[in-house]
Amino acid sequence: MSESNHSVSRQYDIAITMGDPAGIGPEIICRAVATMSPASRAGTLLVGDPAIFRRAAQTINAELSFAPLDAPDAPAESVAVAVVEVSADVAIPDGEISAGAGDMAFRCIAMAVELVQSGRAGVIVTAPLNKAALHAAGHYYDGHTGMLAALTGAPSSFMLLASEHLSTLHVSTHVSLREAIDRVTPERIIATVEAGHEHLKSLGMANPRIAVAGLNPHCGEGGIFGDEDTLSIAPAVEALKARGFDVSGPISADTVFYRASQGEFDLVVAQYHDQGHIPVKLIAFDTTVNVSLGLPIRRTSVDHGTAFDIAWQGRADATNMGAAIAYAHRLVTGNEAGVGADAREQSRGRGA
Repeated sequence: MSESNHSVSRQYDIAITMGDPAGIGPEIICRAVATMSPASRAGTLLVGDPAIFRRAAQTINAELSFAPLDAPDAPAESVAVAVVEVSADVAIPDGEISAGAGDMAFRCIAMAVELVQSGRAGVIVTAPLNKAALHAAGHYYDGHTGMLAALTGAPSSFMLLASEHLSTLHVSTHVSLREAIDRVTPERIIATVEAGHEHLKSLGMANPRIAVAGLNPHCGEGGIFGDEDTLSIAPAVEALKARGFDVSGPISADTVFYRASQGEFDLVVAQYHDQGHIPVKLIAFDTTVNVSLGLPIRRTSVDHGTAFDIAWQGRADATNMGAAIAYAHRLVTGNEAGVGADAREQSRGRGA
């Protein structure tokens, strides 16, 4: 390393985006960064407005300093920031939906994508944004995953919820239940399993064991409760088995998540948003990490919202941000170790 922590063309392990500045994103980022070792902090790049990060650090009583990316005279202990500034004439009220905040969140993501694509950062870690604020600013995405797919030109993407004891990957996410049923096709199921298999292999898992949840009660009971399991899910599983995948299914959703949590499977493919989200959040609400698969870049995120009701009060809990950062480091190192203990160590400081 050169004399400055922020020498020109320095590469960073992770780039953490600010999220919606009216929410808790800046606070939980500062809490997580404050607990980092000097080496981890040196490999971390923030994306956003340094003035907002300074305010957040003061709000939580953290002794942090920030310097613009590549600043030649930056103190060694300062945190590097890829600067995305709020315009002086833009109002961003704390804890409220605003177009200014939505636009700021979008510009931070766009900057982070550029940093990763140019090789300046390895993995993006995102703080929460607000979809209504995003739409108010004219950025019509269903959230981070759709936005990242659009910014990178990816044809599709998949949402993985990862935790120490249970991880789920979704065939569909932010669509109506009626549309989710239509998306249960052999092609989409195969693509989802392929994405999960490739991801787990990248973490060093030699032969991932993947279970595919059924859609209907008891997998349709032979067509009595619907035929999607027989006509779409079962053929996809058989095709994957023929290619050598260690995949099982369809398995009734009322048992498959328990079996996975007991160690029988490494990953469960859920057919729609709530089917996969509810069991993971039930057993690992604070440490579940949202991971985007199928993109040409790598990204992890907290699995909670902007919490406008407690924003800028110094009360925000950074445990989930610590988990997202810990998982991002796993992606950098290719380590399949669990995220739970790492997350707790990464983020000791909880809110009041």
